[in-house]
Amino acid sequence: MQSTCWRLFIWTWAAQLPNLWPGQGVDVAMLEAQANDDAFLSLQEQAYRAIRARIVTCRIPPGSILNEGQVASMIGLGRTPVHQAFDRLRLEGLVTVQPRRGVMVRGIELGEMLEIIEARLVNECHVAGLAAMRATPADIAALEENLLRSGGATGVKDTERLMLLEQEFHGLIADMAGNEVLATFLANLRDRAIRFWYVASGREPHRQLVVAQHADIVQAIARADRAGAEAAMARHLEDLRQSVLRERDLPG
Repeated sequence: MQSTCWRLFIWTWAAQLPNLWPGQGVDVAMLEAQANDDAFLSLQEQAYRAIRARIVTCRIPPGSILNEGQVASMIGLGRTPVHQAFDRLRLEGLVTVQPRRGVMVRGIELGEMLEIIEARLVNECHVAGLAAMRATPADIAALEENLLRSGGATGVKDTERLMLLEQEFHGLIADMAGNEVLATFLANLRDRAIRFWYVASGREPHRQLVVAQHADIVQAIARADRAGAEAAMARHLEDLRQSVLRERDLPG
């Protein structure tokens, strides 16, 4: 009953948010806006975010060979920041360097996704438990605010926005756990799996389930229920694992 009331609270308040995101939803420009909204970002950071946005949303398909000059023209920046961005994307596992060919966008590999989720199940459930013990009222408020925005992002054209909110949600929990090593490790795992999340979350029922599962996690953290937070996170990640196992048409 308590869980039902919590979800009703989330959806009721989310219904008040459509004016924040009117009309046609969000496309890849939302992701790229991170590279352009802040004039103080370095050129390398702008190039990294713009290229990453296109790779994550498969606008640059897996298997594509990337030429520094062509990509520089595409995003309106110089070759040097593009080269630096390629190095960073390689470390994240999104691209590989092919001898005598150039930089290639990696495919989405089923086995790798399962290994990433296995590592997240071991570590991220523990992090959720730590968050339940260490979260401050301000931390809980940040999670609730993320839930409200996520509740307004379950439409057919909202996948990019919900993907960013999903990343933010898990990042908030990792930060409030108070273990920087674990937070950095888990951020890398999420980065490596983000394209699969984008592909799998194109289905509206899955998007709605994600928001409901996030609400369960927040509820457990808010009541300082360590075991409950760990169990709720485990259910969330296990559902992702089942989505991977059901997926047979991964790009690349």
